[in-house]
Amino acid sequence: MSTETDAKDVRDRPARTRFVAPAFLKDRRGALLLLIVLAMIVMSLSSPYFLQVPNLLTLMQYSAVVGILALGQTMVILGGGGGIDLSIGSIMSACSVVFGILAGEHGVSPWLAALVALVAGAVLGALNGLLITALGLPPLIVTLGTWYLYASAAQVATGGTDVSGFDRDGFTLLGQTSVLGVPFQVLCILVPLGAIMVFLTRRTAYGRNVYAVGSSDVTARLAGVPVDRIRISLYAISGTTAAVGAIVTASWLLNAKSTAGSGLELQAITIAVLGGIAITGGLGRISGVLMALVLVGILSNGLQLADVGSTFQRGLLGAVLVVSMLVRSRAEARRLVT
Repeated sequence: MSTETDAKDVRDRPARTRFVAPAFLKDRRGALLLLIVLAMIVMSLSSPYFLQVPNLLTLMQYSAVVGILALGQTMVILGGGGGIDLSIGSIMSACSVVFGILAGEHGVSPWLAALVALVAGAVLGALNGLLITALGLPPLIVTLGTWYLYASAAQVATGGTDVSGFDRDGFTLLGQTSVLGVPFQVLCILVPLGAIMVFLTRRTAYGRNVYAVGSSDVTARLAGVPVDRIRISLYAISGTTAAVGAIVTASWLLNAKSTAGSGLELQAITIAVLGGIAITGGLGRISGVLMALVLVGILSNGLQLADVGSTFQRGLLGAVLVVSMLVRSRAEARRLVT
């Protein structure tokens, strides 16, 4: 009797109310959009210069290069298998040197030198993929090694000095012009590149294979997917995007630096993960990465205008990344439970 009464009491007891997040916040992109709006408001209140056109243009110009690298990094991470490319910044530096030596020291047309730099980036990236797949080495170790190797090669080739002398043949088009008031490298390079990768990953057999390999390379092999070739191609794409970043930077600054990509590899990884790309691979969208790029650009630029030191900037960015990962893990745990 008492058991039936207890059961009735439990049924009649009011259900515990709990907070249910709005539907759009359950998608990483919805949360990023909210953070972007909040960051815009806070940064505009922190500095009267934040919303001024010259500052926004500078923000977009710098973010374009980091975003190009982040798109390449995203493809590598999506491929799974612990995929990561720590050498992407060093590949950018090496390609900058290749371009500078050809166009600045040997008088080659900047456009032809840019094409050679693109090929060099693809080759250096593919070399990473070959070492990883053919020798079965961990991507972290391989790309850490080539990070040092490519960076050293860039320094040795130029003696650590910048190369210039390629301000001709309209090469400044890429980095110093604008279209409809928007920097060329944003509207005509970053955005189309992002659109191509969205199409590639969501609408093609190659993209489906990338997600399949990232989710489970064993299952992908059994399904006949050429896992090794897919992963080598992803590192080649990463290397190519690094070369694009080098060319855009050279056009913007009219300098080919042997340290052009120094430190950008970590920013690229941060943006990719913050944008919702699972570090284990096989999950995430390019659109989320582009939104994360906007958020990181706003935070970095706004904090700099507010005279916040670089140490605190890195700390805040790290905190945002850790919190986003905690939110993601809790959301995944709730899905498993339900």
